[in-house]
Amino acid sequence: MATSPTSTNTNSTNSVSLHRQSSKNADSISICSTTSAFSTCPDRHGFYRAPSSRRSPQETLTREQIMAREKKWLHMTNHWQEYMSKNYKKLRERCRKGIPQAVRPRAWFYLTGAYQLQEKYQNRYSDLLRQHGNPQIIEEIKKDQHRQFPHHEMFIDEEKPGQKELFNVLKAYSIHNPKVGYCQAQAPIAAFLLMHLPSEQAFWCFVTICDKYLKDYFTPGLEMLQRDAAMLNGLLKKTSPSVYRHLQKHKVDPLLYMTDWFLCALTRTLPWDTLLRVWDCFLCEGIKILFKVALVILGASLSSHKVRKQANGLCETLEVLRNPPKKYLEADFIMHHIFRLNITVEDFIHEHKKQEMLHRKAKVS
Repeated sequence: MATSPTSTNTNSTNSVSLHRQSSKNADSISICSTTSAFSTCPDRHGFYRAPSSRRSPQETLTREQIMAREKKWLHMTNHWQEYMSKNYKKLRERCRKGIPQAVRPRAWFYLTGAYQLQEKYQNRYSDLLRQHGNPQIIEEIKKDQHRQFPHHEMFIDEEKPGQKELFNVLKAYSIHNPKVGYCQAQAPIAAFLLMHLPSEQAFWCFVTICDKYLKDYFTPGLEMLQRDAAMLNGLLKKTSPSVYRHLQKHKVDPLLYMTDWFLCALTRTLPWDTLLRVWDCFLCEGIKILFKVALVILGASLSSHKVRKQANGLCETLEVLRNPPKKYLEADFIMHHIFRLNITVEDFIHEHKKQEMLHRKAKVS
């Protein structure tokens, strides 16, 4: 979306290379899937967790209310084009309330437009699976497939269907879009989708996310990510001026903390219940939701003068941002604040145009 002031910025380049290096050394594991002692049964999301880390669902709706919402969503998906063209605000409102778990897979399939792609290219996925693919990319995928959510019942070992389906989805996409091929940050997104959708539906959702929602994020050089990092910085100046000044003072390049948030679409950042709610909105409203979540995390984590005083350097500040207090990542907190930020659609458009102009100037010079 946006462009950094200069595409040759040294800090940006270094931070991208640091991210790649650290990604190669660290497993792509959600903070929700890391446990030291396992339960013998997975939790309601499919994770084997330490008993002490399990949480009961905080369901505030009655069974009747849940069933009523499910019926509304089924009606919408059965009249999808009508809602998208004539009643989008109602659709968006229902996404923001949270999509019922039972209909979430179907809703995501429709929200992304993946259902249209699968209908248009009915044999494409099976055709892609029969092809060999780029040997180098295939080896990279094989190295990464076991690292995705290894404490989830689908991916806990190579014999489980998850790892095989993950390999198939990533391989198929690398052939479907050879310009992008494969980027390590795509793997947790594909794995997350496979937890909710059959493999072919997950593949087409993955295609729309990579080619539309996160367009150009996974191309060599990560130029689009650098531009959006600059855009996030510009928006932060408006929503949390004191936090913005703190980051500027300690020369904290946005790429040092937001790379994983955006490249992995928050799949390695948020608690599971929060992630599901955020993705309900992300798939409906687009990448601006990632910006809003990032702005809320930044603003909440460094809003306290005491915290900023203690984080009196680059490393100390990054430690705060990479490990935000859990209360700031709760679903109720995030969902309440992302739609109450002091920011408008016009602010996004203005910052986007500003960064586009800076990017063009940097290319000319």
